Amino acid sequence: MNTKRVSVSVTGVILDEYVEVTLTEMCHACKVEETAILALVDEGIVEPMARDVLPWRFSGTAVPRVARALRLQRDLELNPAGVAFALDLLNEIEELRGRLKIMSQTEGF
Repeated sequence: MNTKRVSVSVTGVILDEYVEVTLTEMCHACKVEETAILALVDEGIVEPMARDVLPWRFSGTAVPRVARALRLQRDLELNPAGVAFALDLLNEIEELRGRLKIMSQTEGF
C-alpha cells in the first residue's frame, strides 16, 4: 500500500476587536464593491468605528459578520433588511444554544 504524505500550510490573520480594517480592506476581504458594504452599514448590520472619521475603519470582528451577511444575501436572495432580520435570529439561536449548554453542564441534563 502506497501512502502519500501531503504537507499543507495555512496562513491567515486573526481578526479580533483590536484589529482595525478600512472599508477598502473590508471590500477586498469579502470580494465585494463598496456599495455592498455601504448597504449593510445603512441597514445597521455593521457599523464603522466612527462614522464621522474618514476613511471608515471597522473592528476585525466585523469581517466575519459582513461575510456571513453577504452569504445570506447571495444564497437566500435576501435584501439588506432581510439579512439583518436573519442575522438577529441566528444570533439569538446561538445565544440560546450557549445558555442551554451551560444549563445542561450545571444541572446534569
